[in-house]
Amino acid sequence: MTGLVVDILDLPPTIGATKQIHLDLAAPEDLGTEVIGAEPGSPLVVDAALVSMEDGVLVRGSARTRIHGECVRCLTGIDEDREITFDELYLLPDKAAEARADEEDEEADDLFVTGQTTIDLEPALRDALILGLPMRPLCRPDCAGLCSQCGERLDDLPADHHHDTIDPRWAALSELLPGSDEELD
Repeated sequence: MTGLVVDILDLPPTIGATKQIHLDLAAPEDLGTEVIGAEPGSPLVVDAALVSMEDGVLVRGSARTRIHGECVRCLTGIDEDREITFDELYLLPDKAAEARADEEDEEADDLFVTGQTTIDLEPALRDALILGLPMRPLCRPDCAGLCSQCGERLDDLPADHHHDTIDPRWAALSELLPGSDEELD
């Protein structure tokens, strides 16, 4: 069991009954995408209200964590603090079985009360975080990226940075020029 699995034994089954939770733990490994996500092991603070419903438990919460990723243009590291909010209904096992039988609720397999005693907040938190993250993170909107010839960050190079290249179709003729032993920059 992970630290994001919450016990609901003390949540009264009366509709509208509420339980407040506060979790202060380390972010799990796979909370994000391959490009950007919660930095594994960084502090993750979750505050949520669990509300008894007829079909299950409604979880309304927020989480704060440190996000780490790389700019897709220049590969510079991106680090920022992020707050995520999420609202999810965790179905009771019998209601989840009904939803699966109806095949109308595609999420019935993901979010349900486990054995009527616990709920796992990690899938809901992961979904909310991924939806709030950019698909193509940038260090800044006007990032110039990398030089296609030398691979250096264009923002770190002078404005007149360039490489003299010879068209490969004419490369053999360049050997006939005087001083052809010198390489072109």
